[in-house]
Amino acid sequence: MSKNQNKTGAYSFFNCIEKNFDKAARFLSSIEKGLLEQIKACNAVYRMHFPVKIGKEIRVIEAYRVQHSHHKLPCKGGIRYSIKVNQDEVMTLAALMTYKCAIVDVPFGGAKGGIKIDPQTISTDNIEKITRRYTSELIKKNFIGPGIDVPAPDYGTGEREMSWIFDTFLSLRSGDVDALACVTGKPVSQGGVRGRKEATGLGVFYGIRELCHVKEDMYSVGLDVGLVGKKIIIQGLGNVGYHAATFFHESGAIIIALAEREGAIYNEKGLNVSKVFSHLKNTGSILNFPESKNIENTEKALELECDILIPAALENVIHKNNANRIKAKIIGEAANGPITPEADEILEKKGVIIVPDIYLNAGGVTVSYFEWLKNLSHVRYGRMEKKFSENMNAELLQVIETICNKKISTEEKKIILRGPREIDLVRSGLEDTMINGFHKIRDLKKSSKIENMRTAAFVLAINKIIDSYEKLGIFP
Repeated sequence: MSKNQNKTGAYSFFNCIEKNFDKAARFLSSIEKGLLEQIKACNAVYRMHFPVKIGKEIRVIEAYRVQHSHHKLPCKGGIRYSIKVNQDEVMTLAALMTYKCAIVDVPFGGAKGGIKIDPQTISTDNIEKITRRYTSELIKKNFIGPGIDVPAPDYGTGEREMSWIFDTFLSLRSGDVDALACVTGKPVSQGGVRGRKEATGLGVFYGIRELCHVKEDMYSVGLDVGLVGKKIIIQGLGNVGYHAATFFHESGAIIIALAEREGAIYNEKGLNVSKVFSHLKNTGSILNFPESKNIENTEKALELECDILIPAALENVIHKNNANRIKAKIIGEAANGPITPEADEILEKKGVIIVPDIYLNAGGVTVSYFEWLKNLSHVRYGRMEKKFSENMNAELLQVIETICNKKISTEEKKIILRGPREIDLVRSGLEDTMINGFHKIRDLKKSSKIENMRTAAFVLAINKIIDSYEKLGIFP
């Protein structure tokens, strides 16, 4: 049994991350071992139990908040509500957040939170009680605040829960002018930023699109350059999978299969993503979608012939027992940890390009950073410059028409004159971040002769964290 496995044979999620870290550390032989151990370890683990009255009974709730690294503050990471929440999982996700933030130059330390409940079986009123009590527990121990630790949505949570967290924080920290920045992923009316909801899925799209523009990489797996016509399978239709599927479909890629818990649907000629989601909304399932074939075992959908596979659900869905049957030429890890270390090695030997989670799904934290900055500046993106840009564009357009002695059509004028809206600036910032992150990883992989993108991404992240510690003077 591998040291990364527990007694039941299942992988310890945190040990998987440690293994990837150790592979990267081989390329950092000049770095003192103690500093590497500091970077690898979780700095603070807060495990709590608190009582909440649900109906006529008092229920003891188990919850966590982990701060993996303090090399940058505040710490940053989502809160998930799931009956499967445990300390190992939360520690792992916090560690991943540290490395994600470093790769995409977001100045946060990694953190993560979790509450061990099934939100599907609990009323809205009781979820609110649990959320507010959890927030008060974080405040008591100084585990939340604009400059300390900033939560965000994750599996099982969304804008609603983030609003409750903000309101609870404000009620206990009355008068804090920066209170809005204590949490991100809020509704726009409560200080949220436009573009946050689709940010992770859009980041996945930008990252894969950038890879598909690289001739050398595409030719190495026998594919043409560009996304148009690429056959894609997406597993997991939550927030990330839904938006990734939508952007890929709109770009001209062919979504041949979509997979969910209850099964998958397949059409070699392509699925209309918007129609599939309308079907899902109306029936509660993607199965029996017109002009598609049902696949009862959702795992079998991962093994279908395709160009790009996007696992956007849970960890460890690709493992040693099915890795050899994976036919995709590119795998984009939209989920956290969807490939086990053993499967990683099998796929690498097959020549599959794996775009790792610590880079590819960093779009969410990137746009959370933009929201945090917006909350601290107390002004909407675009408010100061939108009209100025429109006026300047109008003057420039008038000069062009005069010089060319030609009038530009009304429709063309609308395009040229429009100043940047908040969502335009957010998406522009996200696109630039994902493009730069991809090329930093790829360039390091080539220059240091690193075997794969995952190890290169870890080396890049660790180097940035080391630089931060050294500049702070903690480790001269």
